[in-house]
Amino acid sequence: MTGSKAIVVDARAHLFGRLASVVAKQLLQGQRVVVVRCEELNVSGSLYRNHLKYAEWKRKRFSTNPTRGAFHYRAPSRMFFRAVRGMIPYKTVRGQAALEHLKVFDGVPPPFDKVKRMVVPAALRAMRLAPGREFTRLGDLSKMYGWNAHDVVARLEEKRKARSQAFHLRKKALVNIRAKALKTVSSNKDMQAKVIAPLAAVGY
Repeated sequence: MTGSKAIVVDARAHLFGRLASVVAKQLLQGQRVVVVRCEELNVSGSLYRNHLKYAEWKRKRFSTNPTRGAFHYRAPSRMFFRAVRGMIPYKTVRGQAALEHLKVFDGVPPPFDKVKRMVVPAALRAMRLAPGREFTRLGDLSKMYGWNAHDVVARLEEKRKARSQAFHLRKKALVNIRAKALKTVSSNKDMQAKVIAPLAAVGY
């Protein structure tokens, strides 16, 4: 996966921590990574349990000067960025260079809506979480703690999915037309061969 070209990862139905670990490893190897749809990430455990864990973490603050930290991110993309940052030596030159190769987004903004998006099988919830276990959608947890862009992202995602569906139907129709045209051409060639072969045999 290493190289200069950025890999676009669709975070939908991936486990939060497992995807963060894979992305951190690739960043340290020099790979550029773009993660979209961070609001669709999953966290193991029920919403109530994760709500209590986040509430406990949100109480932590700098005892003498709270403006210096801790900074409690609300947007799913920033929460994921912070998780990846914690898996990288970000205070070193190497770690800072690795983090510059990471981009995270809520939803799928242009131009990544027209780029092939990848999945990470090692981090998929269906592959890693036991059947029947509860899980939490990260966007729902963020909304509980003041992420105000939830409705905007959902509305933009509906429009993007409608455009993608229309594009898929057009492409499918063109593929069918091309297949029929190739079939017609091949049948015409077979017909020509059947007509020309006897003529060639008698010297025409």
